Amino acid sequence: MNIKNILIIISVIGALLAVKFFLFPSHSVTTNSLKQTKSGTNIVSAFVIKAEKLENTIYASGTILANEEAELKPEIAGKIIQLLLKEGSSVAKGQLLVKINDADFQAQLKKFQLEKDLSETQLKRQQELLKINAISQEDFEVIQNKVNTIKADMEYLQSQIAKTEIRAPFNGLVGLKNVSEGAYVTVGTVIATIQQINPVKIDFSVSERYSDVVKKGDKVAFTIEGNKKSYIGEVFAVEPRIDVTTRTLRVRAICPNSDGTIYPGAFARVQLSLNAINDAIMIPTEAIIPDLRGKKVYRINNGKAEFVKVETGLRTEAKIQITDGLVFGDTIVTTGIMQLKPGSAVKITEIK
Repeated sequence: MNIKNILIIISVIGALLAVKFFLFPSHSVTTNSLKQTKSGTNIVSAFVIKAEKLENTIYASGTILANEEAELKPEIAGKIIQLLLKEGSSVAKGQLLVKINDADFQAQLKKFQLEKDLSETQLKRQQELLKINAISQEDFEVIQNKVNTIKADMEYLQSQIAKTEIRAPFNGLVGLKNVSEGAYVTVGTVIATIQQINPVKIDFSVSERYSDVVKKGDKVAFTIEGNKKSYIGEVFAVEPRIDVTTRTLRVRAICPNSDGTIYPGAFARVQLSLNAINDAIMIPTEAIIPDLRGKKVYRINNGKAEFVKVETGLRTEAKIQITDGLVFGDTIVTTGIMQLKPGSAVKITEIK
């Protein structure tokens, strides 16, 4: 083997050793590096708690409702002989809107009226005879009972005649009619609807966490689809129970609608402004660690991380309110949380 071949072999061996050194370091070197990482200080970012103003605003989706709403339905079957309502028109409370044929009832009422007149005449005669003992008390009571029976029958007929009339239950607007004059209707047939839309009601729901802060008289701002105007209403009633399915509290507000631009059934974007909190404890939401027993954060104490159980309140886009567990001046971990354990040494590289 000549010197040239020996040099080539030595060069190849050197190249292979270099590749092994860089790509496959020795076990001892790798182990030492891991030990240094495990024994080193954890690098984290932190947040120092200070007093912040919390605008206590609730956003919700709602529905516009008429202040009063009713379906006009007959209580008795028959043919409509008068349909006095005009679609889309205003009506006053007590105004006659629909009249159903009551000829049979009127005839019976007239018959009972004649019987009543005759029986009352007989009753007067019997009273005179009773005074001179010409008849017994029993005979007098028989004719008296007959008069009372006829009166009861007349009252019943008058109640049936009243059912042939449909009157406006309140001041409002009549909607579109579903039948025409001359149509035969049965009990429960919807002839039309009537709604009172000044004012209107706004129904919406809020999380149960706000159940103790939403009060009657709170101002409500809302907008509706297709209308750029912002309306202001006022909470006037709160459901006295929390829905067990959605865990929400139903709230109802009221708003004037004198120009009639707010229609019942419309979708409303509701904004409820409550009292602002001037000294709230707010921390970044990423600092919260969910736990089976609640929520926790890592607080830094003398260069080490410690678990602290916290109670949360209102939430904004980036932060969440802490109502218990932390105080002003505490420093909490916001990044690098996954690698921490209680008692781990930490090094802060960024403070917000």
